[in-house]
Amino acid sequence: MTNYVTAQPPKWAENTVLVWSVFAGLAVVSLGLFFWERRLATGAPDGGVRPVPLGRIAAGGHSMNPPTVPAPVRGREAELERIGTLVRGPGGGMAVVCGAGGLGKTTLAAEAAAQARDQGQVVMWIRWRDDPERLGQDLAQAAHILGLPEARLEEARTGRIALVDAVWKHLATVTGWLIVIDNVDTPTRVGPGSGPTAAYRGWLRPHGGGALLVTSRDTTRQTWGPDADLLHLQPLADEAAGTVLLDAARHAGTEAEAEALAVRLGGLPLALNAAGAYLAVPTSRHRTFAAYQHALETEFADLLGAEHPTAAADPAVARRVVRHTWDLSLDQLESDGYTLVRPVLQLLALLEPAPVPRTLITPELVADATGLPATAATVEAALAGLHQYGLLHTPEANGSGAASPIVGQLQLHPLVREVTAHTLNRPEPTVTWLAAIDEHLARAVEATTNMPGRAGWPTARLLAPHLPAHLDRNTPHNFTTARDTLDDLAETLGAAGAVSEELLLRRHVLDNESRLLGLNHTSTLTSRNNLANALHALGEHRQAADLHRENLADRERVLGPDHPNTLTSRNNLANALNDLGEHRQAADLLQQTLADRERVLGPDHPNTLTSRNNLARSLNDLGEHQRAADLHQHILADYERVLGHDHPDTLTSRNNLATTLGDLGEHRQATALHRLVLSDHERILGPDHPDTLTSRNNLVSSLFDLGEHRQAVDLLQQTLADYKRILGPDHPSTLISRNNLASSLNALGEHQRAVGLHRENLADRERVLGPDHPDTLSSRNNLATTLGDLGEHRQAVDLHQQTLADRERVLGPDHPHTLTSRNNLASSLNALGEHRQAADLHQQTLADRERILGPDHPHTLASRNNLALAQARLAEAGRRRWWRLRRRR
Repeated sequence: MTNYVTAQPPKWAENTVLVWSVFAGLAVVSLGLFFWERRLATGAPDGGVRPVPLGRIAAGGHSMNPPTVPAPVRGREAELERIGTLVRGPGGGMAVVCGAGGLGKTTLAAEAAAQARDQGQVVMWIRWRDDPERLGQDLAQAAHILGLPEARLEEARTGRIALVDAVWKHLATVTGWLIVIDNVDTPTRVGPGSGPTAAYRGWLRPHGGGALLVTSRDTTRQTWGPDADLLHLQPLADEAAGTVLLDAARHAGTEAEAEALAVRLGGLPLALNAAGAYLAVPTSRHRTFAAYQHALETEFADLLGAEHPTAAADPAVARRVVRHTWDLSLDQLESDGYTLVRPVLQLLALLEPAPVPRTLITPELVADATGLPATAATVEAALAGLHQYGLLHTPEANGSGAASPIVGQLQLHPLVREVTAHTLNRPEPTVTWLAAIDEHLARAVEATTNMPGRAGWPTARLLAPHLPAHLDRNTPHNFTTARDTLDDLAETLGAAGAVSEELLLRRHVLDNESRLLGLNHTSTLTSRNNLANALHALGEHRQAADLHRENLADRERVLGPDHPNTLTSRNNLANALNDLGEHRQAADLLQQTLADRERVLGPDHPNTLTSRNNLARSLNDLGEHQRAADLHQHILADYERVLGHDHPDTLTSRNNLATTLGDLGEHRQATALHRLVLSDHERILGPDHPDTLTSRNNLVSSLFDLGEHRQAVDLLQQTLADYKRILGPDHPSTLISRNNLASSLNALGEHQRAVGLHRENLADRERVLGPDHPDTLSSRNNLATTLGDLGEHRQAVDLHQQTLADRERVLGPDHPHTLTSRNNLASSLNALGEHRQAADLHQQTLADRERILGPDHPHTLASRNNLALAQARLAEAGRRRWWRLRRRR
């Protein structure tokens, strides 16, 4: 180059000003490049911010519009309102819509996005693709749309600032936006970096000026942190789920049929949409809700368990197919190291669609069933993973009592269970798995029934639904052992007051014994007696009486009239008759049974004591209170001596004595005894045992008789709620509790509320017990009394006249309840101004009460007072008539 310049220089080189200008420019450019390089070097030391390849963000990138919602979103109003509150609020934040696959998380988010856009919010939709760099670009694009300057993006592009910080610093300053990130099922990979999502230093943060909405199958608070609002989706309620089907296939049937199919599908939106789409196609084989539901029983695998050919390669397809949607979660869990997640899910799917005690799913069961190595740690990890992804729920324990141990429960959604049972491949034949389940069920029952006190009661209730299938699988080759397992558990359930669960097992045992052993076999007769007792405990007194009467005849014929089992049948029939209101027939039968038991078993045998107690109770129901009280005093002393102070039968005897003392008018003594009995029941049986609830209800009655109405109302409201929860709204004990609450409210002056409650209770008792049951007659009497307190005297008189006639016919003219009806009718007539008729009726009632109850009984004293009041009003009315006649003269 030097030779070239000196030998033959160009013309421009002769211009020295130009040459020096060019050299000066080159020097400046060189220095600029030098200092720029140094700046970059000092700005990105080892471990500093890396440049980010952002691409052409400023040009707009791909679409960020949310998907359209093709049909109305049903049953998610509460969740939409929570998201709407977050979107409209001034502070922004993050919400996570989470739950198992198929619950409609994306649909809910799309509807929330549409509502936000209608309200003027800027809405952007991002789909998680398991790629943190792609997510970063998408969020940067969203921030750019919201005004993030190009200069800040350039700084992130060159590595002078972390892109995640640039994005979120900007988003914190801007309001009026909603960003949805859909299907973040692997939140641990979101990044950037390896920090936890809950630390809020990555791409998902609750600190923006607008709202960030995430959908995910991960349901754990640990994943999302304390500042995220978790909306844990559940299956749709029955009515909303039925409406989803009607939206899709209006022609397919009625609302009731749609709701029935929706219940069968477990309220799962994905399954509802699949059924609706199927029914909407004119060429489908099944065109109605009822036909589709019926077809599920035989064609489940074809309708909901069918395999889609592209699901394995395309997760988007798998999410839309019922058979495959949960495979995505299982695949993810397996890739995360949860090796037993599929076999544990399969084991749970082979059990019944009811909660399973956690103690049943042991490493031994998993190993015996699957042949795979299992430890406590790997089984716990599998259960935790299933729970994390919403496939497994842990419902709260019910009815076990506050003082009972907390028993872990596991439960699959019904459709998850059914699809899994139909589709998941097993490494061993199903029979091997079921044999292992049966062996471990029997072990669990043995361990539970051998627990002391009430420690095993909660687990017994959880095991009960899984035992009928256990008996079926072991019939006939291992019938006796399996039947004994059910009987042992039923005995524990009876002691626990878990009558519904006991009834399930008793009925199943009887059906199988009747078929295999015959109707006259002694074991069959015992099982029929046990079933009748369970029906009686459940309040089904008519069914119980009919079954006991049939069993008594068979036992007298097969075993003879003096066999202890025959005497037990006679005693149990009498109890059922007594609770049906047939007190005289019950008392006669109990008198005969007591004499036979004293002769055959001896005076101190527990069965003899039971007969004596039942006779005393029947006498009290007949109105022979003093005789009943004397007998109860004697029986209680025998129970304490023979069985001990804390035996349940002793507590029952003490309760019956307290009740009889109250009927005698000894309210203070009765209340003190009821308090003692309630304390003992709570200590020994637990607060939710039916006998404890009965004890609490009886204490309320004593408090009412003492005039402690406010205390009675407070205790009754708690007791009524417990009865409904444990025994159901139609159980006779629940109806008694509601009746007592209404009476207490009336005594407090809340007459209108009391009338409504009495009307509801009367209708329920007529439906459940029949129009002539003594409890039904009590409801009619109490409604009439409350109407009188409201001033509706004509209605009250008519209702009292009907009740009096019914009580005279059903209970007899001298029964205390009949006398109460006569007294109440007289009082209503007096209030209506018919003083002569009222006085005559009070005179008759007073004479009968003095004869039957004695002159000092509180009811007798009340009759004397009511007669005096009626006579006074009659005299006052006579004086008013005399003055009217005198003035006319």
